[in-house]
Amino acid sequence: MNQTLTIEAPAVFKPLDQPSRYKGLHGGRGSGKSWHAATMLVLRCLKEPGSRVVCAREIQKTLAESAKRLIEDRIASLGVGHMFRIQHDRILTPGDGSITFWGLADKNAELIKSLEAVKICWIEEAQMLTKRSLDLLRPTIRAEGSEIWATWNPTRKSDAIDTFLRQQKPDNAITIEANWRHNPFFPEVLNEERRLYRRTDPSAYDHVWEGGYATAVSGSYFGDLLTQAKSEGRIGEAHIDPLLEVRAFFDIGVADATSIWLAQFSGGSVHVIDYIEGVSQPLSYYVNELRAKGYDKARCILPHDGVNKNTITGKRYEDHLRDAGFQTQVIPNQGVGAARMRIEAVRRILPRCHFDEKRCEAGLEALAWYHERLDEHREVGLGPMHDWSSHAADAFGLLAISYEDPSRSAKFNRPLKYGPVGIV
Repeated sequence: MNQTLTIEAPAVFKPLDQPSRYKGLHGGRGSGKSWHAATMLVLRCLKEPGSRVVCAREIQKTLAESAKRLIEDRIASLGVGHMFRIQHDRILTPGDGSITFWGLADKNAELIKSLEAVKICWIEEAQMLTKRSLDLLRPTIRAEGSEIWATWNPTRKSDAIDTFLRQQKPDNAITIEANWRHNPFFPEVLNEERRLYRRTDPSAYDHVWEGGYATAVSGSYFGDLLTQAKSEGRIGEAHIDPLLEVRAFFDIGVADATSIWLAQFSGGSVHVIDYIEGVSQPLSYYVNELRAKGYDKARCILPHDGVNKNTITGKRYEDHLRDAGFQTQVIPNQGVGAARMRIEAVRRILPRCHFDEKRCEAGLEALAWYHERLDEHREVGLGPMHDWSSHAADAFGLLAISYEDPSRSAKFNRPLKYGPVGIV
């Protein structure tokens, strides 16, 4: 390469100039992260002729979903089109190198292992990457000096790429957060769109524009109410009142997740103090969790299947908890339309709720995600989507169904009657 290229790039990306096994760029819309990754890719192909590069994403049904067009635009903008050959499904680079485009979900392990000679693997939309794909890619990309790049707008903290680069934080990784404010080339027309988004869709704004985790999806039942709770300071630190009863509201999972919300009813408010979840664990696991957290005196509120027999012991879940020293109560089946009744009950009660943000983090994430399943062709709702968020939502629905406003209780504001007092 004889010509000199001058590249203007946001200062936030400067650390990525250094060699590193892993490079991560995460953030919201308008940050320029994909633009910068495509630019780095073109420059690397010019500096290291013959390099094999793969642009991967979890799902790629057509090339239109890939970064191919973006890379082609960067090649043209940099004025180096004569050094590359654009083909239908790949880009040939100087020195007989290539850039290819892969969807990982439909590739078996042997095909993915064929990437071992690749020098750069850029994972686009990396929030969609499964742990399976990440675990296959990492040891496969093993050429000397090879690098794995990832660009993504975070969705959930538990996403494979987020867990790996932002929580485990390997020593040989450079991870950058970039948002619209870090981009000196951020256009005013996009800034106007950003401000409009903040006003018209506040529950999604932080995720879309500020790179925060998704707290709501399209069709979310409770996203706006949780955004309101956050803005009103009702999601923060919830103190446990030692004089009030703690109630544990269950959604019982046999082969999947069990969810438990811990709450105290105080006057007209509901203080949600903790959340417990597990997958495919025996009931003893949750008993031990409740005890370890100091909720050994909690009243356990069970859904109607609390009277079902445990398939291993033959005893009812209600009886197991009672034998473990807990008070128990089973809420009868609400019958036809029970799911919709729980959703409406939650909507009524959420304005009364105060959440402990730290202890309830996983549960709040699930409540914000819980959403309507849609028929995209007819554009009609088909009821709640049954996914990872359903168990937490069902347990909270049980809380809402069980709640009784003290001001409406027959015992509220009743005259106090005292027994005879003796004087000695």
